[in-house]
Amino acid sequence: MYGELKVFGGRAHPELVREIGDYLNLDLGEVEAFNFSDGEIFCQIDENVRGSDAFVIQPTCTPVNENLMELLILLDALKRSSASRVTAVIPYYGYARQDKKDRPRVPITAKLVADLISAAGADRILTMDLHASQIQGFFDVPVDHLFAAPVLLEAIRELEIPDLMIVSPDAGGVERARAIAKRLGAGLAIVDKRREAPNQAKVMHVIGDVKHRSVLLIDDIIDTAGTLTSTVEALQENGADRILAAGIHGVLSGPALGRIQGCPLEKVLVTDTTPLEEKLKQCDKLTPLSVAPILGEAIRRIHENSSVSSLFV
Repeated sequence: MYGELKVFGGRAHPELVREIGDYLNLDLGEVEAFNFSDGEIFCQIDENVRGSDAFVIQPTCTPVNENLMELLILLDALKRSSASRVTAVIPYYGYARQDKKDRPRVPITAKLVADLISAAGADRILTMDLHASQIQGFFDVPVDHLFAAPVLLEAIRELEIPDLMIVSPDAGGVERARAIAKRLGAGLAIVDKRREAPNQAKVMHVIGDVKHRSVLLIDDIIDTAGTLTSTVEALQENGADRILAAGIHGVLSGPALGRIQGCPLEKVLVTDTTPLEEKLKQCDKLTPLSVAPILGEAIRRIHENSSVSSLFV
């Protein structure tokens, strides 16, 4: 058993940090953080952490580089303050989409960021729905990989959608969509798309009969919503009656909110691994789902050295 449990949060997602603290019935650790006039980040841990079991909650969401750098600085501060163990809790792991060399002379930033986090002092990682599961192997420290599926399943069941068919927007998401379809006793369809450039994808075929069905698109990241809206158009052309969507990470950058608001989507379920407060004000089709209980319970179990995988059995 490590020392006293202490939970600290960066500035990326203070609402999620507060919810996790409430779930754990724990006062959050005191951190001072601000930017110097030239943009440099200053962080100081304002309490004794010597010998403690420290967790730092910081999704690397927009602004990605700012929040990533703040996470690294917080990890370094805790390590240098003699915390016995430091765990980086990263609900949304940025740079994960660049996880392989699929073209000449490109970086593998998912590995680079993993190295930076380890070098900054993280003894273990707690994250959720990585873009590719093999990214766990990019770290040289233990990784607890959580899934938002239980949260999504509960929300989908509450909607009581008749004649439901789950749709994967690409081949990479088939495993996730199949698992959810199986638990719901729903059908499964797959969209064949071609990615022509970053944030640009063209739908080629819909594999599966969606005619006169209620369909629910499942994706891990909704960024500019270009893939989402083009898939919705294809499903509509193939005769789908109702079209809903669910995303694990609502990055929702650039034109995303306008695209969602203007397309035939009925509803978009999205978890709060990234901040959603301002986005909810701009798009009434978004339904937020909290992952604080799953993250909070995982933190408790890691601290107590009990099973985390049993959360998903």
